[in-house]
Amino acid sequence: MANVTVIGGQWGDEGKGKIVDWLSSRADVVARFQGGHNAGHTLVVGDQVYKLSLLPSGIVRGTLSVIGNGVVLDPWALKAEVEKLTAQGVAITPDNLQIAETCPLILPIHRDLDALREDASGQGKIGTTRRGIGPAYEDKVGRRAIRVCDLRHVDDLGPQLDRLCAHHDALRAGFGQAPIDRARLKQDLAEIADFVLQFAKPVWLTLNDAKHKGSRILFEGAQGVLLDVDHGTYPFVTSSNTIAGTAAGGTGLGPSAAGFVLGIVKAYTTRVGSGPFPTELDDEIGQRLGERGHEFGTVTGRKRRCGWFDAVLVRQSCAVSGVTGIALTKLDVLDGLEEIKICTGYRLGGETLDHFPAHAADQAAVEPIYETIEGWQESTAGARSWAQLPAQAIKYIRRVEELIQCPVALVSTSPEREDTILVRDPFAD
Repeated sequence: MANVTVIGGQWGDEGKGKIVDWLSSRADVVARFQGGHNAGHTLVVGDQVYKLSLLPSGIVRGTLSVIGNGVVLDPWALKAEVEKLTAQGVAITPDNLQIAETCPLILPIHRDLDALREDASGQGKIGTTRRGIGPAYEDKVGRRAIRVCDLRHVDDLGPQLDRLCAHHDALRAGFGQAPIDRARLKQDLAEIADFVLQFAKPVWLTLNDAKHKGSRILFEGAQGVLLDVDHGTYPFVTSSNTIAGTAAGGTGLGPSAAGFVLGIVKAYTTRVGSGPFPTELDDEIGQRLGERGHEFGTVTGRKRRCGWFDAVLVRQSCAVSGVTGIALTKLDVLDGLEEIKICTGYRLGGETLDHFPAHAADQAAVEPIYETIEGWQESTAGARSWAQLPAQAIKYIRRVEELIQCPVALVSTSPEREDTILVRDPFAD
């Protein structure tokens, strides 16, 4: 049986939480491989709604859940999320949650720097969640990060704090802020250490053991391919690689372990924060999509921008991430529209493009080329088989497949876990 890697095929918020939850009941291990608690997954299980930011979605089902080395970890956010889920009846113990010893920590100084930069950026604001994700990744690459394993040696952090403070104190001074309170930082780390360390493990070993035993591993990505630091709409991106290839480096398994790559894609397009969005709708249809789709960020609560499905962007996402098949979510949001548009290309300065340009100015200037498809008046909400879908809805799905050059493996017709049409079983490949 194959492993499965789940990624977002757009700008995040595609409904990965439900799909990962649906798959996790059949997986032996669920592993997060990048990002931090800027991710947001909403799981609906019966009458209970779970909102996750850092923990892998498998934790709700009791599946062994792993936070890989590619994730940046805020230990205080972790504690708060564990306590919140525990209060909802979810058992979280070292038996079902493991955290890579080599995860870099997000510290209060990272959150401070994130907010200071964003506030000072004027029109150059990126629209970060202000949770310290970017600065934490910078410190990882700059070799001055404090990692999970360092919590076992808080009294010996002197040299690392020297490197960290030399960098951050200069930045803080530039913003008119006081130097880092080293004693307070050490005290805070000492107080949180025991809570985090109970989950700390060499997760690369856990995952390699699982691989050799033939266990099914579900790799869970955060955000979406269009927010990838290399392949996304730079600079309006996240600070990590969100493509499927990161599953290997972000967990300690080789690239052959990725298995079936499932790209999660909405039947329309949304985006949170700043950045280009060629098919954005500022009219009543865009408002309707937002209202029917409940388009508010799980983490920030920010209203999402909405627009038509962009086949050019999704085709590009599928290509750079090696997507095997897509899960098309929120099809029911399109119910009742007289006509539906799909972006099939762009115009830029008299030229027709079949891909998204790399430069931010060109990305902002492209004009979408639309193909119009007749809508359907029947409801698709709750459909669990092709037979329950209107003919025009099936026609729409088939046209999406053609344009993105990738088959549909799953169709989601509501937030409910079982309202899913299985076309191709990712775990059976």
